[in-house]
Amino acid sequence: MKRFTVAMLALAAAADARADSQFKLLVLAMPGKYHYEYIPIARDSLEKLGKLHAFDVTYTHRPEVFDGDLKQYAAVMFLNTPGEELHPSQRARFEAYMKGGGNAIVVHRAAITPPDEWPWYEKLVGRRVGVHPMLQTGVVTIADKGFPATFGLPERWIWSDEFYVITNPYNVTIHPVLNVDESSYDPTKIWPGQVARGMGRDHPVAWYHRVEQGRVFVTTLGHNGEMYRDPQYLGHLMGGIYWAATGMGQVGR
Repeated sequence: MKRFTVAMLALAAAADARADSQFKLLVLAMPGKYHYEYIPIARDSLEKLGKLHAFDVTYTHRPEVFDGDLKQYAAVMFLNTPGEELHPSQRARFEAYMKGGGNAIVVHRAAITPPDEWPWYEKLVGRRVGVHPMLQTGVVTIADKGFPATFGLPERWIWSDEFYVITNPYNVTIHPVLNVDESSYDPTKIWPGQVARGMGRDHPVAWYHRVEQGRVFVTTLGHNGEMYRDPQYLGHLMGGIYWAATGMGQVGR
């Protein structure tokens, strides 16, 4: 009888935990040539964020998850993993998910995909990434004080990253969240044989927009593993997750 009571209490606690979860987040994080050390660090940090903010995290390196039911997820995060990793039927399922009101979060390397290979995904990102200068310390500035991914950040944030140079071949309208001040680093500093140029005054490094029936948050910040332990960066990322998954938190809209 005692064992039965303990078992029932455990089941009740598990049920309560599930009931308390606000939403589910799917995170696709596949190792690549330049991005792999972040995986266990980011997983630990995102799972802690999930526990802190009462949402479930499904963290995987297997794109086969896109063969399953995506409707259960409030948002899908491509974490340093571009959409090109999905095969055609998985891409079609993700497009259907977004058309059905699904939401997406694109982080750093996930914004880079071969030009014109999957135009729909490039439009989802909202910009095409070209070359980028070497990782440097620069000053990131807030473009939208009312967006949750800026809450808690200083007006001028010293940050070290690869500040991607972007273009807009599909004329997608985005809403910048963070910019980088090109006077605070050298936009031309790049590897031999390559050429980099700055973008000038308007150089977004994080933004949001709407695609199909869903919300999309993009941050090009997040190059190395230690960043996924940084409280300010995690606050920035959590703000994007919160908005993408719920549509809430914006001020003045």
